[in-house]
Amino acid sequence: MLGFLKEPVVVTAKINVNLVALTVMGLISRLWGLCYPRAVVFDEVYYGQFVSLYMKRIFFVDDSGPPFGHMLLALGGYLGGFDGNFLWNRIGAEYSMNVPVWSLRLLPALAGALCVPLAYQILVELHFSHCAALGAALLILLENSLITQSRFMLLESILIFFILLAVLSYLKFYNLQKHSAFSRSWWFWLLLTGVACSCAVGVKYMALFTYMLLLAIAGLHFWHMIGDQNLSNVSLLCHFLARGLALIIIPMGMYISFFYVHLALLYRSGPHDQIMTSAFQASLEGGLARITQGQPLEVAYGSQITLRNVLGKPMQCWLHSHTNTYPIRYENGRGSSHQQQVTCYPFKDVNNWWIVKDPGMQQLVVSNPPRPVRHGHIVQLVHGITTRYLNTHDVAAPLSPHSQEVSCYIDYNISMPAQNLWRVEIVNRESDTDVWKTILSEVRFVHVNTSAVLKASGVIGASLPEWGYRQLEVVGEKLSKGYHQSMVWNVEEHRYGKSQEQKEREVELHSPTQMDISKNLSFMAKFTELQWKILTLKNEDTEHKYSSSAVDWITMDTNIAYWLHPTSGAQIHLLGNVATWASANAAAVVYLCLSLWYLLRRRRKLYDISEDAWQLWVSAGGVCGGGWAVNYLPFFLMEKTLFLYHYLPALTFQILLIPVVLQHLSDHLCRSVLLKSMFSALMVAWFSSVYFVYCTFSPVTYGQPALSPTELKALRWKDTWNILIRKQ
Repeated sequence: MLGFLKEPVVVTAKINVNLVALTVMGLISRLWGLCYPRAVVFDEVYYGQFVSLYMKRIFFVDDSGPPFGHMLLALGGYLGGFDGNFLWNRIGAEYSMNVPVWSLRLLPALAGALCVPLAYQILVELHFSHCAALGAALLILLENSLITQSRFMLLESILIFFILLAVLSYLKFYNLQKHSAFSRSWWFWLLLTGVACSCAVGVKYMALFTYMLLLAIAGLHFWHMIGDQNLSNVSLLCHFLARGLALIIIPMGMYISFFYVHLALLYRSGPHDQIMTSAFQASLEGGLARITQGQPLEVAYGSQITLRNVLGKPMQCWLHSHTNTYPIRYENGRGSSHQQQVTCYPFKDVNNWWIVKDPGMQQLVVSNPPRPVRHGHIVQLVHGITTRYLNTHDVAAPLSPHSQEVSCYIDYNISMPAQNLWRVEIVNRESDTDVWKTILSEVRFVHVNTSAVLKASGVIGASLPEWGYRQLEVVGEKLSKGYHQSMVWNVEEHRYGKSQEQKEREVELHSPTQMDISKNLSFMAKFTELQWKILTLKNEDTEHKYSSSAVDWITMDTNIAYWLHPTSGAQIHLLGNVATWASANAAAVVYLCLSLWYLLRRRRKLYDISEDAWQLWVSAGGVCGGGWAVNYLPFFLMEKTLFLYHYLPALTFQILLIPVVLQHLSDHLCRSVLLKSMFSALMVAWFSSVYFVYCTFSPVTYGQPALSPTELKALRWKDTWNILIRKQ
């Protein structure tokens, strides 16, 4: 029974020494001195705020992209025991002892280190020599800008890692296609392609371009499979479904799951709540939820409500009135109705309360049982404190003369009768008999007499002058001018009115709401709203000292000072390896020129290289050149503040193109022994220059050792570089 113990257990394994050595060198280059400097470096001031909010479970919205990258940074903080207590308000601020600097910077550094062996494997899977693959990996290893970006709490190294992993996984899957279709390894690499794509997109939306490139390549490969007569229709269908599942369905599911985890972690109310709808805010612990918990769900005649404008940007505001009237004449000489002002007020106030009244009855309390208001019902809105009715008429609004003024009606005993009937239209209704619901219903109020819609025009325009206390303008807008979210309102706070007497009602309006019905949003509703906010909510783009244009990146005419020591000349810059950047540009030009030459020659039935060599050249260009193009060219169409680090994903693909071009030149143009020897000597000299530049700029890549002013001046190879030199 125990006979197997008589023989030794032998394990045989193949170890790629190149791969192991590259991985170790990558880890050393990215992890060495990772805690230095122990101060906030450039965009760590931005991402650190989100890490702290994750630690405290406080909800936030980042309009720069989806949450997966932020969660990975927060994971580093969690593993390091970070409690979130640090004020991220200044670049260069010293970290307190409770901030686990090494742990926070670890995951970006690991991702940057693993990009080195990934580059090696991608070239191998593209069927280039191990020498070319080794060259690609070493170029990534010695690229100063990639080292700098991966050593801090930033997202670009994580993004590049997942992009390269997706490319490598697809190439491995494709190379298994002919001999091992539907095998375990085939499924593994196909599924890993989809997973890596979803992770990349989950870090930054820029990864969508690489994802689309891989989908296009996969589509082209499948198109070639359709022409393969050896594959049956059933087999083709299985291939199509497998790719659809792995490259579309699973990435979409994973992308949604990132938001599920994000929302599950961030369940507490925070400073970013105000840009979300009332329903979303009420689903968070604290904040609005404390006010709205237990409110009546259905709005009834006699309900006391506050109405929040749905648009909510640039600031949230509520329908509001006060005893002051519009001036008889405005500054431009136009006259007004001199009625009571109605505005949109960006703060909670007792004057935000309104009472929903049945036009056919005088009572301002809820009957028993309550009579709910439905879509299409006619109502009057009575201001709770002043008891005047919401009104509009054919008088020009103060700031929007083409729209109608909205007021609370004062009877001056002149020929201007009250026009205070409003039709309730539930915009997000499921049927025409829907009941008006607290928080959930998005409602439009259409004026019965003039068909004007109640609109918070001040939300997207200017505020009223001093006579209007700088509050936001509310107007009646004609329906013919189209739909806008500023025309839509929702009930935020709600109670069933019980007091018929005005003095008792004022006391009631000042008291908190406490009733029995509550309603929470589903995850998909919250996901849809949050996704829409991320895509549409954009901060105002402002010029930054280190912002640049996409044209500047090619020749590296710009740099970014990430950190400066408060006393010495030690500093860290995002600055690339000049030799590598110039070589990458040259490789792209050579590839383009040779490709055009080959195409013209092939059109004339002249074949300079074999068909296998041509297919290798085209496939490598599609991956490396295509990767560069899709990650670079879209920036010319973007209206946003751009920085040099935006170019790093494109640069990575362009670097991979260098050994592709060099091996092609060596194999097909250097045909004599002498030419090959000369080419090899040039390669040694060229790579030595790459290493020399890396060493020269390593003090501003790692921030140490500190350099003297003279040494710093010597590093200013271009007049456009902003190397910081202290005055002596």
